[in-house]
Amino acid sequence: MKTLKYYLDKAKTENFAIGQFNFSDFTQVKAIVEVAKKLNSPIILGTSEGESRFFGLKEAVAIRNVLRKETGLPIFLNLDHGKTFEYAKAAIDAGYDMVHIDGSKLSLDENIKLTKQVTKYAFWKLCLVEGEVGKIGTDASKLYTEKFEIKEEDLTKPAEAKRFVEETDVDLLAISCGNFHGIEVSGTDPHLRLDVVKKIKETVGVGLVLHGGSGTPESDIKEAIKLGIVKININTELRLAFANGLRQVLTTTDEIVPYKFLVGAQNEVEKIVELKINLFGSGGKA
Repeated sequence: MKTLKYYLDKAKTENFAIGQFNFSDFTQVKAIVEVAKKLNSPIILGTSEGESRFFGLKEAVAIRNVLRKETGLPIFLNLDHGKTFEYAKAAIDAGYDMVHIDGSKLSLDENIKLTKQVTKYAFWKLCLVEGEVGKIGTDASKLYTEKFEIKEEDLTKPAEAKRFVEETDVDLLAISCGNFHGIEVSGTDPHLRLDVVKKIKETVGVGLVLHGGSGTPESDIKEAIKLGIVKININTELRLAFANGLRQVLTTTDEIVPYKFLVGAQNEVEKIVELKINLFGSGGKA
């Protein structure tokens, strides 16, 4: 099977983005993979530190391995928002294809120091590394009832991005461009700062990552891909779909057999994944 780097390069060349879909239980994984099979799309399965501690690092790798073998699809696994070298190392040692080391709350110097430590270790393990510059902030488990305001000082600065990439040798860079984790209760978040994406892309040579893709206007997603976004993370919308699917079943039936009531949650997650893969343009790219 071709590597994750191959598919990220392909996304960059052919102007599509690979979706990273986070999970914390196998029902979500089944939903994501079923849609990838249907649309013949490469996918990245993502686990945050919290999700991976719940599911298990080695267990996530084992599931990826089984699904790769059974489907023949390019299915990859990424640690999302790893905060320490120790946990990133644990994910690399377990067999993750990529780790996202998030030092964005540190000073730029400290962020570079932490990320370099990870990239040096990951290199020998043939694991890719995603870094982050700029403050995305907020909480992917929340719905925001008031309009979320993006602070200018939190946006990724092109000069800092350039220095960071050159000194850390990361494979991908997550940026702050008006995006945020979570989603406004209306279901549609504010527009991205596409001018920021453009300036950063003109400054750095690596593929860019959009976190907080849930709720981002579709027109912005399409334009951001044209400007250099090669990976887009989706989590909140999947969590909402899963929870709503469960509520719909459990409030209308006395069913107690998990595989019967979990089907509703799986179906709702599949709808979101299919929508996103079609939006990102990765269908048929496996």
